[in-house]
Amino acid sequence: MRNDVVQVARYILGLSWIYQGFFPKLLTVAPLEKALTATMGFSDNLSLLVTRSAGILEIVFGIALIVFYKTRVLPMLSIVALFFLFIFVALQLPSLLTEAFNPVTTNFSLMALSYVLFVNARA
Repeated sequence: MRNDVVQVARYILGLSWIYQGFFPKLLTVAPLEKALTATMGFSDNLSLLVTRSAGILEIVFGIALIVFYKTRVLPMLSIVALFFLFIFVALQLPSLLTEAFNPVTTNFSLMALSYVLFVNARA
């Protein structure tokens, strides 16, 4: 595949993970993030800790995807994580699946970009 396509996939995917970790989980805790962790029955303090920890992990993962994009493991982990995050949302707050910029459009688009990196990575 053309290198420019791989680079677009690399940066869009990595920066999406970084954005989703930083803005709705660390800079501010978005109401939707609170609602999702509330479905697990966590206290407010534990919910905040889980949300912020997830944000840090997402940022680290996004940076790793950008830096180590030639490996096959990280794009595969991205596909698996995005799929299970989609299932989690579908089970916990299914009404979100019909909202604008919902997990159907975002997660599956990012899974496709992950696949582009996966098939173009070293074995």
